[in-house]
Amino acid sequence: MSVLVVGSVALDTIENQFGKADDSPGGSALYFSSAASFFSPVNVVGVVGTDFDFKIINFLKNRDVDLNGIYIEEGKTFRWGGKYHLDINKRDTTFTDLNVFQNFKPTIPKAYQNSKYVFLANIDPELQLKVLDQINDPNLVVLDTMNFWISSKKAIVEEVIKRSDIIILNDEETREFTGNPNLLSAGKEILSLGPKYLIIKKGEHGAVLLGENSFFTTPAFPLELVKDPTGAGDSFAGGFVGYLAREKNMDKTTLRKAVVYGSVIASFNVEDFSFNKLILLTENDIQKRFEKMREITQIE
Repeated sequence: MSVLVVGSVALDTIENQFGKADDSPGGSALYFSSAASFFSPVNVVGVVGTDFDFKIINFLKNRDVDLNGIYIEEGKTFRWGGKYHLDINKRDTTFTDLNVFQNFKPTIPKAYQNSKYVFLANIDPELQLKVLDQINDPNLVVLDTMNFWISSKKAIVEEVIKRSDIIILNDEETREFTGNPNLLSAGKEILSLGPKYLIIKKGEHGAVLLGENSFFTTPAFPLELVKDPTGAGDSFAGGFVGYLAREKNMDKTTLRKAVVYGSVIASFNVEDFSFNKLILLTENDIQKRFEKMREITQIE
């Protein structure tokens, strides 16, 4: 079953101890699609400028990703630059040029309006609400946001949370939204707003899936080399939502497997710049790492 993602399409310039990548394809919608497409067809809504070369994402078409919802506007594509520290978990933003993304007003094509699985990537929460107004009775709405929106438009973020089924935040965002330093009680506060589940990403320390009467945690896959963590969160979300859409199920076991598959896809993503690793990735590679995750988390 197809997944709809609405988010950014960008050209990123990344610099760290391993080198530099200039104007490489990025953005939440593309990272999500690259990951979700291993499990399910994906429909993408976003915006690019007339300078964007679609040839650099041709591999997505071969994975049943529909790019017809990406609008081309006169001007330049959204560009972002980041420089990572020796501690790869820390980075500085070197520039942010919103360009055509600044006036992005997502219009959902009619062919996408009956999407049953929807991922609201990290964009202005006012736009996320407008997206939901254009979707007809989805089975699952998964929401991502960030601390910028939490601090500047918290009331609107709360409205989107109330209309979503699963929320994906990192540990810092969870604490900021609630003002509560304890992740477990902070998570319960967010669940009290109405979503069924909350996923708390903890970077190299894994992820937590929290429901009203359920708790599950998984470590991150142990890696000796993390080359570029850009897009790891969106890759995680893509693996998670894509797997749920394929299975058409949200029972306890399926949800837990989806979290692990999300972690597995993200672990591949960070091993190289941009989508380089995901382009060459195979379903067999994914399954092998999934089984390895199962092995390292078993007690007996």
